[in-house]
Amino acid sequence: MLLLAAYKEDPAGSNMAGYFAEGMELDGGIYRGESYDMALLDTPAISADWLESEFDYDGYVFLSKHAAQSGVLALTCHTTGNFDEALYGGNPRQVAVPLPPLQKRYFAELWQDRQKYERFDITLETTHHGPTALTKPALFVEVGTTPDQWNDARLCRSVAAILERALSGYAGDDVGPVAIGFGGTHYPKKFTYQILHGPYMFGTIIPKHAMRFLDEELLRHVVERNREATVAMLDWGSMGPGRSDIARLLEQTDLEVVRV
Repeated sequence: MLLLAAYKEDPAGSNMAGYFAEGMELDGGIYRGESYDMALLDTPAISADWLESEFDYDGYVFLSKHAAQSGVLALTCHTTGNFDEALYGGNPRQVAVPLPPLQKRYFAELWQDRQKYERFDITLETTHHGPTALTKPALFVEVGTTPDQWNDARLCRSVAAILERALSGYAGDDVGPVAIGFGGTHYPKKFTYQILHGPYMFGTIIPKHAMRFLDEELLRHVVERNREATVAMLDWGSMGPGRSDIARLLEQTDLEVVRV
């Protein structure tokens, strides 16, 4: 069973949680459901490395706001992790266990309703921020990008309804090969295209700006945390000058290398 989690002081997360709470029963601080439960957190979601010690579930789905200096409106979804220092929760050089099948299902449902969100970019984000230490899979589902959207209960509830559809009947079943992504910007267009229109699901995605931190030790850790992955997908034109070195590192793994 999965646990949905939202920080109480996060307006977007709280609005999404409010939608789910209506169909759940509050029991000892936990909202109980048939196929997933929900908890409201007193601490920020990005700092929830403690969550597993208090709530033992098969995976964790964080309901959250999305912020960006650009102000571009976006509906995003991503796994978590840090490739260097930990500026926003989690531990340095540690990535979370991803949740690729649910992410794929969520994007499929979101894309079906894309006409409702014409002002928004529907996009993956590369792996960033905490929590990173959970041993079970974690996923962030986010509504962006300004307080106007975070406090728009109707918008947040509509996104929650899409996530509810993705969760309906979810059993962790595979819906395609799992890829670890290498390259691209923080909003990786080629990988977003693949998750929407191709067969691939995604685990950890390492952006171009983090390529310089990738060494044999970190790659080994990423592969260990992405146990379902069979593919290393390279945005070859957006990996930076060290791309040949990374390609050689990948030769030491069992991953099939696919360039896009």
